[in-house]
Amino acid sequence: MPPKRRSLQVPIYDQINLTNLIDTLFFLLIIFMITAPLLEYSVDVTPPEMNADPIKPDSDSKIINVKADGSIVYDRETITEAELQIALSRIEQQSGRDTAIFLRGDRDLRYGVMMNVMRLIRAAGFRNVNLVMQEEAQ
Repeated sequence: MPPKRRSLQVPIYDQINLTNLIDTLFFLLIIFMITAPLLEYSVDVTPPEMNADPIKPDSDSKIINVKADGSIVYDRETITEAELQIALSRIEQQSGRDTAIFLRGDRDLRYGVMMNVMRLIRAAGFRNVNLVMQEEAQ
């Protein structure tokens, strides 16, 4: 007589355990929330110091950086004045002229270069232009 085979009863899981997936999702969300605001400030621009009331950019606002050598950085890409005009018209079409524009200029930048960029922004029809400054050390 052949030996009896034991049939192993494997438990059937009718529910999926999502705890690990949700933990991973929250971890990635927290990492994204911490690093996303820092990405725009990765451009090497040192604004001048001045005491003023802090203004927080919202999700619709745009930041334009002007480096010490006069190059314009928008969306982490160095662009020319003509490309800036195209980008500003694209912003106007997508978000409207009420979009807040934050202009960050290096402290060693010539005044005329900064005013030229501001002139381009104003010519595109944007009236909510904010100059970014660093808080004075006390």
